[in-house]
Amino acid sequence: MSGLLIAGTSSDAGKSLVVTGLCRAFVRRGIDVAPFKAQNMSNNAAVCADGAEIGRAQYLQAQAARVEPSASHNPVLLKPGSDRRAFVVLDGRPAGTLEAGEYATGRAHLAEAAFAAYERLAAAHDLVVVEGAGSPAEINLRARDYVNLGLARRFDLPVVLVGDIDRGGVLASLYGTWALVDDDDRALLAAYVINKFRGDPSVLAPGLDEISRRTGLPCLGVLPWLDDVWLDSEDALTVGPWRPSADGADLVVAVVRLPRISNATDVDALAHTPGVRVVVTADPAVCAAADLLVLPGTRATVADLAWLRARGIDAVVGERHAAGRPTLGVCGGYEMLAATIDDGVESGVGEVPGLGILPVAVTFGAKVTARTSWPWRGRDVAGYEIHHGHCALIGEVDEPFLDGVRVGATFGTLVHGALEDDAFRVAFLAEVAALSGSAWRPDADAPGHAALREAMIERLADAVVTHVDLDALLALAGRAS
Repeated sequence: MSGLLIAGTSSDAGKSLVVTGLCRAFVRRGIDVAPFKAQNMSNNAAVCADGAEIGRAQYLQAQAARVEPSASHNPVLLKPGSDRRAFVVLDGRPAGTLEAGEYATGRAHLAEAAFAAYERLAAAHDLVVVEGAGSPAEINLRARDYVNLGLARRFDLPVVLVGDIDRGGVLASLYGTWALVDDDDRALLAAYVINKFRGDPSVLAPGLDEISRRTGLPCLGVLPWLDDVWLDSEDALTVGPWRPSADGADLVVAVVRLPRISNATDVDALAHTPGVRVVVTADPAVCAAADLLVLPGTRATVADLAWLRARGIDAVVGERHAAGRPTLGVCGGYEMLAATIDDGVESGVGEVPGLGILPVAVTFGAKVTARTSWPWRGRDVAGYEIHHGHCALIGEVDEPFLDGVRVGATFGTLVHGALEDDAFRVAFLAEVAALSGSAWRPDADAPGHAALREAMIERLADAVVTHVDLDALLALAGRAS
């Protein structure tokens, strides 16, 4: 066996979900499987054991496949810094920028790196389950595509389309994708799967029969809407894909929805903590009322700080600090809280004033990507760092805080993923509750975050096993050369 490409009729159709579920389902069958995505455009990244940076979705898929995450699973990561520029991570390391005008013409070296990574995985594993990007029917980009049909043509991979029925128009999307691609590409389209279906499948059957008749593609499954499954999102479209806790939660966390938000997955663990409700917002009033305000990471610290000021959220942060009400800044959010930010890397604007809450001067320089561990009140807290900003202390602080500082009720850290540490999260939230006057108390019987993620992967695999024809998929992969 070699490979199988899971493509979507659009972004957020469910490619990541299907690949994650397939990886675990195939592992259950004893198959040595690996996930792969040639190019990911996302500001949500994770750090591998060797310091390589890859998309969070591929990191999770590797965990589902029970293999060690590496740059080979996502050799090209484009991190949008503006509407016209993306920062390139190639084989897990910084590799310059890609301007908008270069997207269709300046990626030949990226394609070769992606093809080489696929070959490494195919040589090391029985099966590679590939996730496409966007839609394979983006014919304006087809000439230099190496993520969807370009990759499939290079390695003769059968392509399975995933369509999202929840957003409407799924039948037209499936047929339109099939009709738009050229004859040679169309020959690689092998089947389709419907995602996010609610209701009686018999009502849908006549439409699927007609699509199969017109295209010749069989439907290999109809996945139901899965309420209790959340995945690491790839873009701002799905920030906060988890369901909020029930009304009446004892502790409310407001996360500022920055325009270039990155690693918003940092708050996933909060969202799954009993008694905690997380809202993602750009409303100053919501930010002011929350028990805890979170300034998350960003790929454009200076630009998003200007946006924060334009919205009036800067004043909210200052008022909360003066009143002793908790605020947490993570990575770029921490840098915003500093006295000054000298950025000659992301924006090139030089020194600008920060919010002046924390006595820190930030200077942008060489990028840091590393797994890390920092002590806090007698415990070691694990996480990872991805940042250009280097922070220098220029005044007194109340205490160090995970490669950052705390002053009063304002906390800043460069460490991502720390809230996934159950003991740290409970201790930190207990302090937040005390500072904010919340009645929240930890639930001693609540499962840990890692256990919740593993259970979520298993539920997803259960759904794939129940609703998707895995034998047919393996037969398709077996025909790939």
